[in-house]
Amino acid sequence: MKIMVVDDCKTTRKLIGHYLKSRGHTVVFAENGLDALEKLGTDSVSIILTDINMPYMDGLELLNTIRADPGLTNIPVLMITTENNREEKEKALNSGANGYLVKPVTGNVIAQKIETILETIFPKGGFSNA
Repeated sequence: MKIMVVDDCKTTRKLIGHYLKSRGHTVVFAENGLDALEKLGTDSVSIILTDINMPYMDGLELLNTIRADPGLTNIPVLMITTENNREEKEKALNSGANGYLVKPVTGNVIAQKIETILETIFPKGGFSNA
């Protein structure tokens, strides 16, 4: 499965990417929402993992743009952020996020959340291996 990791912190991108690659996934990296949208124009992914707080275009703006684009709207989005308050979580989920995790998180927690999201969207296990 191809997974996009969007985070302005290079260390976070590397850590999450390393874990996902060790589980056999292909990973596409983006530094912020604008970078992610540019890469989504030429690359298809099965799920997007994004931070909220980033320069140029934050994760909520990215999420809203994805949900408004007919070509991208069906891509699941998991928010992984330091924002640990109810308002931010509700804002993300109400904007169409498929899940929300608060940093720090382990690779196993991310994998479990991805699995839960994909099982919810594709209950018979027929998700795309884009």
